Amino acid sequence: MKKAASLRDAGPFQSVSVTDLADNLRQGKVTSGELTERALSAAREFGPRINCFVTLDEKGARRAAEQADEELSSGCDRGPLHGIPVGVKDIISTAGLTTGMGSKHFAGHVPNTDAAVVTSLRSAGAVIIGKTHVHEFAYGPTGDNAVTGPALNPNDISRVTGGSSSGSAAAVAAGLLPIAIGTDTAGSVRIPASLCGVVGMRPTSGTVSPEGVFPLSRTLDVVGPVAGSVTDTALLWRAMVSRPDHTGVTGPWLPPRVPNSPTQSPHLLVGEVKCALTERVSNHQIEALQIAVSALADSGAVTAEVPIPEVDECGRHHQAIQSAEAYALHQDRVESAPDLFDPEILRQLRAASEVSGWEYVLALQTRDRLRDQVLAKLSSIDLLVMPTVPIEAPLIGQRELQGENGWTSTREALKSMTVPWSLLDFPAISVPVVVDGAHMPCGVQLVGKPGYERQLLAAAAALELRLDAG
Repeated sequence: MKKAASLRDAGPFQSVSVTDLADNLRQGKVTSGELTERALSAAREFGPRINCFVTLDEKGARRAAEQADEELSSGCDRGPLHGIPVGVKDIISTAGLTTGMGSKHFAGHVPNTDAAVVTSLRSAGAVIIGKTHVHEFAYGPTGDNAVTGPALNPNDISRVTGGSSSGSAAAVAAGLLPIAIGTDTAGSVRIPASLCGVVGMRPTSGTVSPEGVFPLSRTLDVVGPVAGSVTDTALLWRAMVSRPDHTGVTGPWLPPRVPNSPTQSPHLLVGEVKCALTERVSNHQIEALQIAVSALADSGAVTAEVPIPEVDECGRHHQAIQSAEAYALHQDRVESAPDLFDPEILRQLRAASEVSGWEYVLALQTRDRLRDQVLAKLSSIDLLVMPTVPIEAPLIGQRELQGENGWTSTREALKSMTVPWSLLDFPAISVPVVVDGAHMPCGVQLVGKPGYERQLLAAAAALELRLDAG
């Protein structure tokens, strides 16, 4: 059998951390202008081969890099992202730069203002290279359905990236960018992170402002970071949750309802989630989970199996909320210009219109009940661990599975492990795990209590360090 083409780590940022890039910038070993040219050159050369970018902002990126270099030389240091190239998912508004939502409906759409998270990134000194591929209107977990065509997995270009933050994960996995941002409604950061072999985090809602982000489901949408390592993910997240004050200086922005993280314990109690869904996982994903649990134990954590059957109830309630809110947003477009939708997205929206009012209200009420029940079970547990997805990356266009572990729908399988934490609004991070003999990347998902991103990131960093060492 002919080996599938791979562009994994083809670009200039493979195995290079943001910390190292930042150190090199400050030591004069490289300039932001040089990093930006490397990113733009890689995007032009390799981006079309995996279709991870939809728009490059070459003039804007060069201006931003020039400003970053001038500021650093004059002693103005905006932090670890100062002068670092970054990609932005194409449903997040960028002033003066096309934001197309992956749809014909927004062909040529150019926002007048930046999304709040883009303002935060610019204030942190990051250089926005361009906009990354998105599944049409962020309404799909595969990443192979957009007006710009499918995004291709850098590890095997015959396979999906996962979605809907498809281009962000693919660009980082290919080494074209060190960091990127996406959005997550049902797993749209974590799924492509897992399938492409990078790190992606879904924060608690409200920690990153959704202002200026085109919604899919206002109840469930969050903005999240994608990076090559947990440390880089943490650096990006910290910039994303900052907002410039009236002086233009960035500072931490955490809504009052989000509690501060507790002092870290050297012996975290980590619960391995057990439920019906976790019994439907492929062999390589099971092995990845076992490797991760062992690594957590080696890093000092205490691990134990924790039955959480509530996880199995989440899917249908998430579907009701997302469907009702998505159709409410797109009703006029469905009725006035249905031909501008991809046929699959149009079918999904028409099916979504069948959700009744009582189903939507019941789903919201059940969400609160399930959240309280799971929080009660976590009263003595610091974190949870489970697979990010139960299967390997499917082929481009593949919508049906062969019934392995009971899965017949690709969409259902890809979302199954991430949807519960989107519904319940728990922060979760996908960390790649290398499994010998696996054709495609595997990932495990750490889940924290709402508002405890710092604890979650610290545990994920410890896991990553142990995995790299072993």
